[in-house]
Amino acid sequence: MNVKENVLEGLRSIKGNLLRTVLTALIISLGITSLVGILTAIDGIQSSVDNSFSGLGANSFDIRNRAAMQIRREGQREKRFKNITYRQAYRYKINFANKGKVSLKTNVSFNAIAKFASKKTNPNTRLMGIDENFMELKGYKIGGGRNFSTNEFTNAVNVCLLGVDVIDQLFEKNSPLNKEIVVSGLKLKVIGILVKKGSMMGGGDDRVIMVPLETGRKMAVGRQLNFDITTSSTKISNLDDFMEEARGVMRRVRMDPIGANDSFTIDRSDSIAKSFENITSSLQIGGFVIGFITLLGAAIALMNIMMVSVSERTREIGIRKSLGATPARILQQFLIEAIVICLIGGIGGIIFAIPIGNLIAQGISSGTASFIIPWLWMSAGIMICILVGLFSGIYPAYKASKMDPVDALRYE
Repeated sequence: MNVKENVLEGLRSIKGNLLRTVLTALIISLGITSLVGILTAIDGIQSSVDNSFSGLGANSFDIRNRAAMQIRREGQREKRFKNITYRQAYRYKINFANKGKVSLKTNVSFNAIAKFASKKTNPNTRLMGIDENFMELKGYKIGGGRNFSTNEFTNAVNVCLLGVDVIDQLFEKNSPLNKEIVVSGLKLKVIGILVKKGSMMGGGDDRVIMVPLETGRKMAVGRQLNFDITTSSTKISNLDDFMEEARGVMRRVRMDPIGANDSFTIDRSDSIAKSFENITSSLQIGGFVIGFITLLGAAIALMNIMMVSVSERTREIGIRKSLGATPARILQQFLIEAIVICLIGGIGGIIFAIPIGNLIAQGISSGTASFIIPWLWMSAGIMICILVGLFSGIYPAYKASKMDPVDALRYE
């Protein structure tokens, strides 16, 4: 009996016990679905993060005010640092103008309410004042209308750009261009629509209203704003040295004492993406463990079924041995049968895992994840199915191969 005949015999045996085979394959299918599905979802989420940062320059970093840690150290509370003021941010921008592009941004409000006619947004809309470089350095794009003009930046004109979430709440399917909305008691003319950006960390990049920086300062009259700075250069090959130079300039601007800690933080723009890569690695390990536990249960169930199959086919084994089948061929037959059952379940699990994993990724990433076909995880799933089949079938197959043909023929 050759390998082909063993495979065909295994398929005939599976067909003869179809219900039992389907239930066993279903258990394996669920394990592979959980394994490949979770890993596919994680890859999809990672693709969304990569897409979010793909528009950012490789040589860019952000400077922000250092937040105080609300903990006590030796009985003393952590020092609170003053906000980065407009004057300080502007001085930094002037000093670095010949080294790269610098963008200034301020969050005028994190809970602004925009109104149009009888409709208004939820009180979780972010109102941002931006300068002429912000859109380019942060990867925002205009999907309709136009960007701010130089005159609008300089003269604090009451115009704005809207994110898609704000448009959905105020205008539904109608175009907002050239219409006026009211934000914080000020009328703003909508001149542009932002392309959907998505947000992985709950920051609401599409739940935003952007105004020229001077307009934002005008709207926040009487309040001290905090300014964030983004710096980018395409000419610098060593970003770490460039960041140290920027740190020195910012320390002078902030008048930080020699030997004291920075009163600000400086981070690479892709640091969040790199941090998320570490998180996804941990999630992948967790997903693999969950899938492995499920498959372990399926392997035990399959081993039990194979033991029952060997007992039911004792006389058949005796007949095969009496006709010249060697123990190796009997062992091979039952191993192939176990592997075939696992592969049937594995293929079914992969078919279900791909759409389920991508749907999960799309839901978590607000539709910004790419559709992923996880060739690596599919291959790994198939290999795991083969290993599960070997693990589950090796003992029943060995038991069948060691049967005495005379005793097997006498079995009732």
